[in-house]
Amino acid sequence: MTPIATAPMSSFHTTGTDAFTADDRKQLEADVEAYCQELRPIEEICYLEHRFNPAIVDLAKKYNLLGMAVPKKYGGRGSDSVTYARALVRINREGSGPRTFFSGQTSIGQYPVLRYGTEDQKQRYLPRSCSGGCTMAFGLTEPDAGSNPLEGTTTYRREGDKFLLNGVKYLISNGTIADAIVLFAFPEGVTGAARRMTAFIVDTAGDTFEKEQLHAKPGLFTCDTAMFQMNDHPVRADNMLGKEGEGFRISMHTLVSGRLSVASGCLGAIEDCLSECIDYCKTRKQHGKEIGKHQLVQDHLAKIEMARAASEAMVIRAALAKQASDDNPGDAELYGDADFKVAQAKFFASNAAWEASDHAVQIFGGRGWSELYRPFRHLQDVRVCRIYEGTDEIMKMKIAGKLLGKDYDAFK
Repeated sequence: MTPIATAPMSSFHTTGTDAFTADDRKQLEADVEAYCQELRPIEEICYLEHRFNPAIVDLAKKYNLLGMAVPKKYGGRGSDSVTYARALVRINREGSGPRTFFSGQTSIGQYPVLRYGTEDQKQRYLPRSCSGGCTMAFGLTEPDAGSNPLEGTTTYRREGDKFLLNGVKYLISNGTIADAIVLFAFPEGVTGAARRMTAFIVDTAGDTFEKEQLHAKPGLFTCDTAMFQMNDHPVRADNMLGKEGEGFRISMHTLVSGRLSVASGCLGAIEDCLSECIDYCKTRKQHGKEIGKHQLVQDHLAKIEMARAASEAMVIRAALAKQASDDNPGDAELYGDADFKVAQAKFFASNAAWEASDHAVQIFGGRGWSELYRPFRHLQDVRVCRIYEGTDEIMKMKIAGKLLGKDYDAFK
């Protein structure tokens, strides 16, 4: 098993009692490794049975991993972006399902509350979510609004001391297990320039919130993927996240965090494919010798390693840029740099993982075409990584747009 890489000390939080120290990093590394070791045999069975794995959450609570990137003062581990990214790399070696849970919980669930929430909202949601009392999720995508969330149809209206929300959200990670979801809606009956998206922290309890798991998916069997419908679902007025009309900005900033988690997960899938292939190349024999001695097999192995090395460099580079932006939330230049580098990492690593897992399946031959072996599971799982948290096409437009300048925005 490849250990979690050491983050540069410059990326550590180093001020006050909330500092994330080298000892904290080592302990988090050990807890993540113990979590993965205990999770693997359970994950193996659940994946083959194509069912949700409750141990993903239960063991995360046991090893105190439910708030890895949340500051200590709110009950989290307080990790920096590089350490958190490397933790997701390790977790995704067990599968994209477990890593997707953490993305929904922390990268796009806790993160917007931490960055945009009031102190009251942080106190109500972050400690509970870190301790296991509140599973988080992020609700942006709708059946007819994917890459362009401004085409969403979920609405809200004010009634006294609460808002009433109506609409359907689709393909939401953690959607049926979440106790609170950061989601986005438009003012009811408003059109034109005044129709601006607003963010809310929505508690899911109550019969006005109807949810169901989505099972017709190739891969990610062990994590929860859902759709839900709100029918005049009440949300207390002080659960508006940020200011009214700021939802689009909040969602885009949050997706930078989510995209880094996807890129990190893809690196983990590549690492596991490489590890499995090295072992297989040394034990499987064909034509009178280990298949690792065949030149064409070595070609596949070399390509997997290059995908791993390049993806790792881009993920760490992106994590450092995100940390710099998070440390200076009002700096537009640092945010733009993080947005750009994370988009590069997400686009590159997700495609590299798809190609690397395909090479791994080829090395395994007939056995590779089976969920009994890990390469084919990664092949199934990583395909969606080129779609969710921003499609390949959106990532390419973000990258090219940054290079050309805002006057070349593809949607103007």
